Amino acid sequence: MKTVLPRATELLFTGFPPDTFAWLEGLESDNSREYFHANRDTYDDCVRGALDAMLEQLAGELGGRVRMFRQHRDLRFSADKSPYKTTTYGLIVDRPGDEFPLYAQLSSSGLFAGSGYHVMAGDQLARFREAIVDERAGTDLERAVADAKRAGLEVFGSELKTAPRGYDRGHKRVALLRHKALFAGARLSPSGRGIGRQAALDHTCDSWAACAPINGWLAANVGPSRDHNV
Repeated sequence: MKTVLPRATELLFTGFPPDTFAWLEGLESDNSREYFHANRDTYDDCVRGALDAMLEQLAGELGGRVRMFRQHRDLRFSADKSPYKTTTYGLIVDRPGDEFPLYAQLSSSGLFAGSGYHVMAGDQLARFREAIVDERAGTDLERAVADAKRAGLEVFGSELKTAPRGYDRGHKRVALLRHKALFAGARLSPSGRGIGRQAALDHTCDSWAACAPINGWLAANVGPSRDHNV
């Protein structure tokens, strides 16, 4: 009799075994449909299934719902025709009283967890930049970024090559002004045994908690987009 596997959302999270990261390394080396389908069970159980199970457990504790993203790439407007993303990722969204999605990603390098504004609409960018040049709000953001870095996070965000039009290229916070997004997070590298259940949960929750200073600043000074045409 054929064994019926549980749906990913019904799996109990037991950690990320070595097969998780071996599968991702294999996909980097052989980004083909043949590789993917030949190793589909590992993907379903140890990669996407395991990440989905972890996020479902944490959504049960923190509130919100899980949104997992497709492994397939959108090739319509891409010069790179490799069919699959080499990272697997998902979010916890729609948490009561908190607009910021909680992000988690698996790659061959390990487990990354973070939060923030991965993309900002035009009206958000306008408020973001005006807050940065405001002495009080700008100083508060510098402090929030420093707090996040002291907690072990990296701070990311796509950037302009120089200050945005209309802003002083020599401004003392020009490095922040160049950001078009602001996001923080940290990565946990696997050992020979992969990443165990408790280590993964602790890393993910600690990383999300450490994003709080930046997210608090963004909530107070930027907020969600008000442009309903975006």
